[in-house]
Amino acid sequence: MPRAPALLFSCLLGLCALVPRLPGLNICTSGSATSCEECLLIHPKCAWCFKEDFGSLRSVTSRCDLKANLIRNGCGGEFESPASSTQVLRSLPLSSKGSSPAGSDVIQLTPQEVTVTLRPGDKTAFQLQVRQVEDYPVDLYYLMDLSLSMKDDLENIRSLGTKLAEEMRKLTSNFRLGFGSFVDKNISPFSYTAPRYQTNPCIGYKLFPNCVPSFGFRHLLPLTDRVDSFNEEVRKQRVSRNRDAPEGGFDAVLQAAVCKEKIGWRKDALHLLVFTTDDVPHIALDGKLGGLVQPHDGQCHLNEANEYTASNQMDYPSLALLGEKLAENNINLIFAVTKNHYMLYKNFTALIPGTTVEILHGDSKNILQLIINAYNSIRSKVELSVWDQPEDLNLFFTATCQDGVSYPGQRKCEGLKIGDTASFEVSVEARSCPSKHVQHTFTLRPVGFRDSLEVGVTYNCRCGCSTGLEPDSARCSSNGTYVCGLCECNPGYLGTRCECQEGESQSGYQNLCREAEGKPLCSGRGQCSCNQCSCFESEFGKIYGSFCECDNFSCARNKGVLCSGHGECHCGECKCHAGYIGDNCNCSTDISTCQARDGHICSDRGHCVCGQCQCTEPGAFGETCEKCPTCPDACSTKRDCVECLLLHSGSSADNQTCQNLCKDEVITRVDTIVKDDQEAVLCFYKTAKDCVMMFTYSELPSGKSNLTVLREPERGGTQFPVKIRIQGLLYLTAVVQKKDECSSGDHCWGGAGGL
Repeated sequence: MPRAPALLFSCLLGLCALVPRLPGLNICTSGSATSCEECLLIHPKCAWCFKEDFGSLRSVTSRCDLKANLIRNGCGGEFESPASSTQVLRSLPLSSKGSSPAGSDVIQLTPQEVTVTLRPGDKTAFQLQVRQVEDYPVDLYYLMDLSLSMKDDLENIRSLGTKLAEEMRKLTSNFRLGFGSFVDKNISPFSYTAPRYQTNPCIGYKLFPNCVPSFGFRHLLPLTDRVDSFNEEVRKQRVSRNRDAPEGGFDAVLQAAVCKEKIGWRKDALHLLVFTTDDVPHIALDGKLGGLVQPHDGQCHLNEANEYTASNQMDYPSLALLGEKLAENNINLIFAVTKNHYMLYKNFTALIPGTTVEILHGDSKNILQLIINAYNSIRSKVELSVWDQPEDLNLFFTATCQDGVSYPGQRKCEGLKIGDTASFEVSVEARSCPSKHVQHTFTLRPVGFRDSLEVGVTYNCRCGCSTGLEPDSARCSSNGTYVCGLCECNPGYLGTRCECQEGESQSGYQNLCREAEGKPLCSGRGQCSCNQCSCFESEFGKIYGSFCECDNFSCARNKGVLCSGHGECHCGECKCHAGYIGDNCNCSTDISTCQARDGHICSDRGHCVCGQCQCTEPGAFGETCEKCPTCPDACSTKRDCVECLLLHSGSSADNQTCQNLCKDEVITRVDTIVKDDQEAVLCFYKTAKDCVMMFTYSELPSGKSNLTVLREPERGGTQFPVKIRIQGLLYLTAVVQKKDECSSGDHCWGGAGGL
């Protein structure tokens, strides 16, 4: 038989993932696998038996089945059932401090290298730990907007370097500081380009008549531990003037990120890029206003004078490109922006991983505290990022943070202190097998960290028995290849052992393919080949049997569900699971749902059919036929409650007992019974002194009973008629004598009557 395409089975993985848990349904055998590789793709619980003499010629015994079934059917240990696995290749211990001995790396993530072998649908997991080590080196690059509106800010940061170094040395013993500035592209309409503005774009501006020409980005000071150099460089700066409100700061951010050698970013250091501005940025496609249609290439374009040379050649970078380059170079971007633009930049942080935003005062006087706050925020959280994840992989994360609680679906921990360790469990699952035998690699890296975990992925999609191919095998009549217990016949041959040749005359033997004389070949659902039926495939399920007379889908259904979901379809008949009967297995044999509070089935007023009471007593209703105002014993069922509440006799004296007896009753106490409700039943019984106790009883829509009872038995010698209704058909009238000397303490006897 031809193989079904492997793609079909890989697509079934998502639909079949839950099926083996359904009782009685075996997805392995219903998947119609014709090879070991196809079997492995159906579900991770499926195994393939490659034993040569497995099964028999005239019965359908699937080689693809659950392991327990294969062993029970005689396969022994000759089956293929690979499982996903994980192997840690490199795991250096975490460092405790950032100031490690010379020549040794600071380790903030472990392990560093892992390989996983995946069978589709079968998860495997590994653990990783991340620690923000103490005294870790810090590189901080200060990127400032030098447009005209920032002139006050420039004055206030002239001594920032000294103050910042003093504060940062409380957090790390190894701190370096750099400086750069930006304005905008020096082309129209972003800047003033008329000849008279070439050297001084502030000409004619009365409030500030002198400023320097506009520029895109200037790298002014590489990262250094000499803070006086920072102060000196800041003092040299003068503001410029651009034409529109948005600035070209994102050009500067990208260059500061990718020009690693010129900026001086160190390998083992926390990289902070502080971006200060009082306005919104230009982003990708804005450059088209100035005729710039070439997208940014994400490369470094600083000349020998450390000026950005592609400012007037390429468009502004996109947020996606910024996020990619910042993450590649482990840079934490800090937006220091004025309050009126805070929400815009806050939204940017959701699109650029590892980014924080702080509110900058209009004159930048709070810049020092702003940077310290941003540093503490960055160091208090760990978030995993994934690089180069293969499309056919699912990743599942569980974070265990400082509180020791596991958070499924989360790959971020917050509120950490320096030196704390965050743990993550990563589960990996392959959805399918690649078309070619390949090995993939993806990377896990905490945002802003240099450390990373390389994960190699190999796919366990081929069976070991497939390596032992036997071309033109004697086991296949020398007409096919023997592999994994089956014969793959050469063209022109067929049969389980390739013993038949296509086109041979078989007219004399075609009756071997008929279930009975006069019936169609292979029941009309297969092809007679080599004196045997090869059943057609069906989109509805599996056709099987020696004459293709059986299938697993032509059975009775209930609400569209085959065998009500409580049985298996075998050859047109539902084989019900234990506890169910009926043509479509919709009838439960469990009678516990029919048991009334008194322990009787259906209150002895009906029969339990398919787990539900069918009341046979006229007038009985309720889930267990417990309600029946017209039944002869209707008043008797309420008598214990009435006696307990009113007569306080026998064992019913305490209130708790009465509450239990009357828990489904609504009690109303009266001095005289007035029967004005046509649906109510009048009940009575005699006391030991021939006094009469009466009460009325009716059912409420809430399911409870309404009892109206006398406060105490009737006194006096008055006679009154009582009409007695027996099962709703016969009415009798009796005269009841009420006598004196009745009391609430009388003990009652005899039956109860209803009317």
